[in-house]
Amino acid sequence: MWSIFLKEINTFFSSLIAYIVIGVFLVILGLVMWVFPDTSLLNYNYASLDQLFDLAPIIFMFLIPALTMRSFAEENQTGTIELLTTKPLSDFAIIFGKYLACTVLLSIAVFPTLIYYYTVYQLGSPPGNLDSGAIMGSYIGLILLGQVFVAIGVFASSISNNQIVAFMLATFLCFFFYWGFNYLSRLPFFVGRTDDLVQMLGIDYHYFSISRGVIDTRDVLYYFSLSAIFLLLTYLVLQRRKW
Repeated sequence: MWSIFLKEINTFFSSLIAYIVIGVFLVILGLVMWVFPDTSLLNYNYASLDQLFDLAPIIFMFLIPALTMRSFAEENQTGTIELLTTKPLSDFAIIFGKYLACTVLLSIAVFPTLIYYYTVYQLGSPPGNLDSGAIMGSYIGLILLGQVFVAIGVFASSISNNQIVAFMLATFLCFFFYWGFNYLSRLPFFVGRTDDLVQMLGIDYHYFSISRGVIDTRDVLYYFSLSAIFLLLTYLVLQRRKW
């Protein structure tokens, strides 16, 4: 697994992929939080990072599929997947190595945003007048959200030989699992019956739950379970070649 992990990390940083992903993420967040007058923190009367945590999932819906689309699609297209599966590595080791590499790159992209937290912390009146617990909870929720999107992206990449198709499929699945269940719960069939249960199936329900600063084990279990499901589906796709 570690050989796959190191190979993927080296591939990311030996090309423009990692730098583009990190750069685009930080530039968009920086513009929204500090430059655009409608959303700039400097125009607010209270210290908050709500803009960051509201916008980051939307950016992730496009950046993470772009990051993961080559994971298996490129291997399938070039035929190197056959060579990879003949090595003394289990399919789970291959999948988890690629998954872990994308997750680490995602964490590296999120880490510089701590500068925004420090800046807002100092801008408070008095300094430090902000809800640090909720912000830390939001960071944990953001990382867990990113892990789910990475698992979805790896799965989408495994079922296609075309990276563009993998990107579009992963983007659709990320959108559906983030907002789709919330919209479904508003249908007349569910309203007043099981609308709360349907909402709980969506990622946004658990994301905003953690953002309140309370780390509920049910929310954490949901994220890990959903990631495990998509990684298992990826494993079944790879096993299909042997069948």
